[in-house]
Amino acid sequence: MPTMPEQISTQLLIWAVALFIIKHLVADFLFQTSWMAKGKEQPKNWLAPLLAHVSVHAGGTLLIALLLAPQLAWLAVIDFVVHGLIDKSKTLIQQRYRFKVEQAAYWWLLGTDQTLHHLTHLVFAVWIASTAIAG
Repeated sequence: MPTMPEQISTQLLIWAVALFIIKHLVADFLFQTSWMAKGKEQPKNWLAPLLAHVSVHAGGTLLIALLLAPQLAWLAVIDFVVHGLIDKSKTLIQQRYRFKVEQAAYWWLLGTDQTLHHLTHLVFAVWIASTAIAG
């Protein structure tokens, strides 16, 4: 199991966290088309819209890694997989229980989805900041 160094770059950590927050806003709310948003939640023909959406996220992660820690460019592949798993899991739960926007459970599910994405990004940011000191 990898260990975290006792010291990490505070500046890189702050930059990475900020960039991942912005990346998530751009990928989930500015660049996500209605075809992606609606399509990835359909019972059939969901794969292409989901792959397009997670590709936008992975592309953002790739840009951040290339800017801050090029040796960690492979984090984009991890983001592609993790983001897809989180989004597909949310969709399956939503399809199973058919939560409506008026229900608290709908918002709990959406909040859990967004929190899992942000926690993933936090791990990436710490990894980037740790690599600068260790590398």
